[in-house]
Amino acid sequence: MAPVTAPYYTDDLVTLYFGDCREVMEWLAADVLVTDPPYGIGWKSGQTSYTARNARVESVNGDESTEVRDAALTLWGGRKPAVVFGTWRQTRPPRVSHRLIWHKARTPPGVTSSAYYSAEEEIYLTGSGWTGKPIQNVIVTTEWRASVHGFVARSGHPTPKPESLMAVLVSKCPPGVIADPFAGSASTLVAARNQGRQAIGVEVDERYAEMAARRLSQGVLCAG
Repeated sequence: MAPVTAPYYTDDLVTLYFGDCREVMEWLAADVLVTDPPYGIGWKSGQTSYTARNARVESVNGDESTEVRDAALTLWGGRKPAVVFGTWRQTRPPRVSHRLIWHKARTPPGVTSSAYYSAEEEIYLTGSGWTGKPIQNVIVTTEWRASVHGFVARSGHPTPKPESLMAVLVSKCPPGVIADPFAGSASTLVAARNQGRQAIGVEVDERYAEMAARRLSQGVLCAG
């Protein structure tokens, strides 16, 4: 049996752990996985002008390959439902039953030599039990991401997900505790708590664990 880890933050609904999700096992007791893992795109500071100026980080931990993502999904197993962010540039997780698109409607072009620039990300569903009336598989958000006042700069995280997006995803999840083993700045945890759901998060980077704990303790609902 894995040793019990002391929470980095806890309240009536949310528990956050600081550490590697391959070693901190408490999240595996949850019922539904909702997470944005490092998925092998090798994100580097400077890929877009606003992240280079405002995120103030050089890379995303573990994003050199899908190794960390795949290890976490192997631990999670295939019997429980999961919502996992990803990219067409890499192999999808196993057992994908549906694909969603996150359309970032106000994403600027940044630094690119292509005739087109990306304003979307893929989200994969595995398992079953999704609830509520059917909605389109394209989910649009309109937060402004660029400039010193934009979404990335305000969140303090290089690849933040807006709480409005996570709220939609959480609202469609089957009943039970939500797990996010790549908690980042806590958007999944905030969305779960706002809907009265218990959630367990793990974050390996102490900068973001501290940010997430501060956000959760203050009840901050801004995107990030």
